[in-house]
Amino acid sequence: MPRLMALDVHGELTSAHVRLVAAAVGCSERTVWRWVAEARATGQVTATPRTRFTVTPEIRRLLALWGGNASAVHRELKKRAQADPRLPKVPSLATMHRALRQDLTPGERAGLALGEAARRAFDVFGQRPPGHRNEAWEGDHKCVPVKVWVEGELVQPWLTWFIDCARKVIMGWAVTPHAPSRDAVLAALRTALDRSDPFGPAGGLPGLIRVDRGKEFLCATVASALGAFAVPVIDLPAYSPHLKGTIEALNDAVERMRFVSMPHYTGQQKLTGGRTADPDEPALTFEAFVELLQEWVRWWNYEHKPKKLGGLTPMEAWRADPTALYDVPAQQLAHFGLEDDGSTRVITTRGVQWRNHDYIGPWMVGRGGTRVAVRYLPHHDATIEVFGLDGTYLGSAVLSEQASQEQVRAVRNARKAKERRLRADLKAAARLRRDRFEAVTTATPPQRLGSLTEAEAEAELFESDATALRQANPNYIPHRPIPDGWARPIPADTPHPNDIPEENE
Repeated sequence: MPRLMALDVHGELTSAHVRLVAAAVGCSERTVWRWVAEARATGQVTATPRTRFTVTPEIRRLLALWGGNASAVHRELKKRAQADPRLPKVPSLATMHRALRQDLTPGERAGLALGEAARRAFDVFGQRPPGHRNEAWEGDHKCVPVKVWVEGELVQPWLTWFIDCARKVIMGWAVTPHAPSRDAVLAALRTALDRSDPFGPAGGLPGLIRVDRGKEFLCATVASALGAFAVPVIDLPAYSPHLKGTIEALNDAVERMRFVSMPHYTGQQKLTGGRTADPDEPALTFEAFVELLQEWVRWWNYEHKPKKLGGLTPMEAWRADPTALYDVPAQQLAHFGLEDDGSTRVITTRGVQWRNHDYIGPWMVGRGGTRVAVRYLPHHDATIEVFGLDGTYLGSAVLSEQASQEQVRAVRNARKAKERRLRADLKAAARLRRDRFEAVTTATPPQRLGSLTEAEAEAELFESDATALRQANPNYIPHRPIPDGWARPIPADTPHPNDIPEENE
């Protein structure tokens, strides 16, 4: 329209111009002439926007309240309008649906209905440019969705591992039957850095390591262990998997390719009632699970061909990369990740004392009186590493009075028995405290169900009182009967012989 009006002002507007515009915008010449007439009358060359119902902040809040249910929001607005005639007229449900489609993106609608995770599914994420080997690693913990046997209990192990972002090689990994801590991270890093058998040939020092925010990855031990090699640890914001997509893709791949076929996979298909097809299938032992995972890691590195590697396996792509590697010296790698409490100790006839325990080693013979320093791997108390005060490595020392496996197992069984007994007592107490009430169909006070006889009430109260008395003074010793040979005191109400009147003779 601005061009047509400019021609009209100069008197150059012709039917040919109108015909050309009508053909271009897909309307009739008569419609274009009407636009020109309206522009001459009003001086406005742009189309007047039609008024329509729009989504307001209040509508967004109601959508969040009702879980994205537009029909429920529409009913809420109608109820408000009926209660307050001053409110504007509520549009039809179809109009509201149309406004939601026009004013809200699919991601916003999903977020208001299901939350932030659903909204992120509609986001667009960029990809980092391809790099070279050891340019960046990514690390993560994963709770394995498979239950395995560990000392008579079914538990879900945890997997800690690192992957090279450019060549997709799994650099190092470690499995723990419990939630991971510093020792798991250090063990995985130790295998990732080592290029010798059986951990190589991939390895060496990375340019950086990206991890999500976690105390295990960012603890002082890990920071000092990597900081000694000038390797920065990039701590990413929490709940941001898109910032470490390589390791997240590996987590998804191992679950789809390996974990899903293992017995006692927690994501198995369920039958009616929530049961699995074979609830009695035998579970894997922890050792068997680790062996299967080790086979899968080898298959991933040496046989699997990811799409982004152009038909090469991760290890083939690693070997074809000409980027120089920086190996860790063997002496430093041998004691990687050990902690030092900063104290000085003396080798005595009982060995080296650490944390109120004695540690001995054959190399200590003839070294009595030597002042040494102790370094150790977190959560591993069975072995320590001993160094001279000048930093010279002297040797390893083991716990001298370590309990046998049978003793440890007996102690754990006793603890479990006490735990089961306490759990049974608590459940029994909960049943006594549980109150049941009669179902109602109107807004009336609840009526207590269940009957209790007078004899049952008295018996329970008597037992409760007796228990309370025992707990009030558990050291109380009741009086015993007085022996027959003891002289007993005369009761106060017994008359004295001098007070008895004599009879008159």
